[in-house]
Amino acid sequence: MGQVVRLPANEAERLLAVRALNAVSRSSTPELAALAELARGVFETPFAAINIIDEDWQRVAGQAGMKLAECSRDLSICTRVVYANDLVIIPDLQRHPDLSDMPYVTGDPHFRFYAGAPIEMEGSLAVGAFCILDVEPRDLSDAEIGNLSRFALVAGALLRLQKANMVMGLAETSLRAAAMTDPLTGFYNRTALASLVDGELERSLAASQTFGALYLDMDGFKGINDRLGHHAGDEVLREAANRIRAVIRAGDIAVRMGGDEFAVFIPNPPNAAALSSVAERLVAAFREPFEVDGISVGARLSIGGALAPQAGSNRIDLLKVVDAALYQAKAAGRDRYLIAGI
Repeated sequence: MGQVVRLPANEAERLLAVRALNAVSRSSTPELAALAELARGVFETPFAAINIIDEDWQRVAGQAGMKLAECSRDLSICTRVVYANDLVIIPDLQRHPDLSDMPYVTGDPHFRFYAGAPIEMEGSLAVGAFCILDVEPRDLSDAEIGNLSRFALVAGALLRLQKANMVMGLAETSLRAAAMTDPLTGFYNRTALASLVDGELERSLAASQTFGALYLDMDGFKGINDRLGHHAGDEVLREAANRIRAVIRAGDIAVRMGGDEFAVFIPNPPNAAALSSVAERLVAAFREPFEVDGISVGARLSIGGALAPQAGSNRIDLLKVVDAALYQAKAAGRDRYLIAGI
């Protein structure tokens, strides 16, 4: 049972606007629910709703009075509002040639009256309808028709505001990420130490978990810059970042500390031996020469590491121990690692 759904001429554009709204929220919002409640009181009707019509379904963005579930588009009266992009008023649903046998007319809640006004987004795209329904036949006065259109106008403004807030939130998140990202390697930069690493360390220790830190220093990198130029050095650093990514886990935090120095922070390694295993694989990954403009160059790793809380319960203390371990690894001949406490 259903009606033939007629699609507006701008359906493709309209659906793009609907999908943007679905990204904001797939459920009723308190502001739109409050607007529906206000309309229910103004029109003295048992039900008012803000409905969004997508490809196949009528989605409820806000409703008041009876709690009705979402329904397929071919059962929705609001789809007629979207098609016409104009007011649709049906004084008595039982007398309507296409809607009289709809389940919500012949059965509960036995609706008799419907009125809906289009909710528009940018470019006069009707994404849905602000509708009121009653279980008794009725008409609307000119003043009431004007009020219904105004409710739809406010609903559209609220939806646009929600969409704008979502876009601003995404932009803010992107800006924060960009501020913490090293553009050459794609790793975090030192800003992430306070913004990200400290929080991860605190969460790990609060959960009685360990937190590992490795400090990586490339041996011989300065010679590459001196002999081949900074372009070659940048190529080596990019490839170095790829080699580090290939070893660490997705949840580990890689930071370019500056120049040819990197840090890797590892939440909840099982023990110091696990930290040692990561360091060993990192050292091995850098024993393969780097190829730059057809020239093979070497830049191996020295690594110092430590585990919190054994080596410290905050980043400053932890990195002091890590830095000392790195110094010992370099003093012992480079191309190796040293984990404090092992």
